[in-house]
Amino acid sequence: MSAVRESLPEGRYGRSADERADRKLKVAGAVLGTLFLALMGWFGWYYVVDNKISAELIKFEVVSDTEVQVHLEIRKDAGTKGVCTLRSRSAEGAEVGRKDVSVDEPAARLDKVYSIRTTAKATNAELLGCTAK
Repeated sequence: MSAVRESLPEGRYGRSADERADRKLKVAGAVLGTLFLALMGWFGWYYVVDNKISAELIKFEVVSDTEVQVHLEIRKDAGTKGVCTLRSRSAEGAEVGRKDVSVDEPAARLDKVYSIRTTAKATNAELLGCTAK
């Protein structure tokens, strides 16, 4: 009786197509992973270093059916001017008020209360963001 070989002798004919494809996938994954990490690092650097003005919504109070008061703490470089955008929503999620507030004071840290006029009864207030001028 003769023995039947089902595969090629190992190492005799070089790498198989599967091994070459696996190597290409590993290289492509490493390149894409490196690019992704570099992009996340750039976004992080831009957010932390280049962000000249930032704010935090401390609290809000629904004063009436047509007004919401928002307490903001604003941190910025001394002398930097900017704009912060506030928004208020109804119970259904519809936007009922929006206000852009100017931040022109020279101080580096501000604690202020702003009033947003609304078109219907609001249930919350949000800080959408701040940008430097």
